[in-house]
Amino acid sequence: MEHTIYALASGRGRAGVAVIRLSGPHAHAAIVALTGGLPEVRRASLRNLRWEGEVLDTALVIVFAKGASFTGEESAEIHLHGGQAVVAVVLQALASIDGLRIAEAGEFTRRALENGCLDLHEVEGLADLIDAETEGQRKQAQRLLQGDFAERVATWRDGLLHALALVEATIDFADEDVPVDVWPEVRHQVAVLAGQMQADLEGAQAAERMRSGFEVVILGPPNVGKSTLINALSGRDAAMTSDIAGTTRDVIEVRLDLDGLPAILLDTAGLRETADILEREGIRRARERAHGADMIVLVRDAAHADWSDVVLMPDLVVSSKADLGYAEPDDLAVSAVTGVGMRALRDKIVSHLARKVTMSGVVLNARHKEAVARATAALHQAEVAIDVGGDTEIVALHLHEARHAVASLTGAIGTEDVLGEIFSRFCIGK
Repeated sequence: MEHTIYALASGRGRAGVAVIRLSGPHAHAAIVALTGGLPEVRRASLRNLRWEGEVLDTALVIVFAKGASFTGEESAEIHLHGGQAVVAVVLQALASIDGLRIAEAGEFTRRALENGCLDLHEVEGLADLIDAETEGQRKQAQRLLQGDFAERVATWRDGLLHALALVEATIDFADEDVPVDVWPEVRHQVAVLAGQMQADLEGAQAAERMRSGFEVVILGPPNVGKSTLINALSGRDAAMTSDIAGTTRDVIEVRLDLDGLPAILLDTAGLRETADILEREGIRRARERAHGADMIVLVRDAAHADWSDVVLMPDLVVSSKADLGYAEPDDLAVSAVTGVGMRALRDKIVSHLARKVTMSGVVLNARHKEAVARATAALHQAEVAIDVGGDTEIVALHLHEARHAVASLTGAIGTEDVLGEIFSRFCIGK
């Protein structure tokens, strides 16, 4: 018989309330062993927790019936006082009950998946929701949980099934006269699906950045105030500042929440010609990160009024040290000392990143991207086969490949190799 698992579902450390979860065939029996009886299903009941004749704590206990719980199994929750000693002694009592064992990371959610209570994309959404640190990340995670993703995938699945039905009808009735030429409809359906998937693929980077953080590179010559601006934007001394040229030699990452958007400000080495080997390496790294960044902010001052870079085209040009009276006509004038222009700088960065967010579709992570890319490639191959009058079986094969890739998005098939990686992101009690 499968073990019943248990774990602390709330955070460790001192707290007002802690929650211990149980799931499996012995969950209700464990509650009876601790409380002397089984509370009414789905009703919070105040019970004394007893073990070996001793009262361990007074707690709220909730039990859930098989088929009507998060995991689909018999389960229970114990809401007890959050002192570390209280939690430890209750966990010790549970460990003494036959058939129970401590849960592995993500095991509650994995059981929910295996029992059909969650689809794989909902599991990913739950993991993202737990990891969410900004409002934008929370909203994106909710898109996976609330069905936007499932609706789009269902549309693709239904379209593929329709195209396959038409193609396979010509195979099944190859020896008979089919009254209607189905190929124009099949070709149209395949083209529509390929276009939809390609559009979502193009928005994949923005969705992935929402999870990992948008990269904003601050570039410019030495001593123009790049590090000072980053410190002002982040509200802390995250980057070292100095009047000595070449102080910043490596790329420094500063993470912050910009109006709900996760951002990584990249402080870089001042761009200039130099004989210093370490500084040259820092400049190389600065240019490399800038090429893959979501936004480039160029900073210059009065001593570098005409400075520009012919390779790296900035999204925004800033004149720093506005408190000293300097500002180029077309630049955004800012001063980290007085705060002039800092709100406008922040707003412009947020606006630029927000436009990228609007490009994102339902492809939200690397697994989605790989599956949709496989489906799109198979559809393009089907288009080619149709256009050149290829064998019907070849067209059907490509459509089956696309269907298989789409099915993997929701966990219907071919997911075992990714489950370990997904569930490793969960905490023990989830």
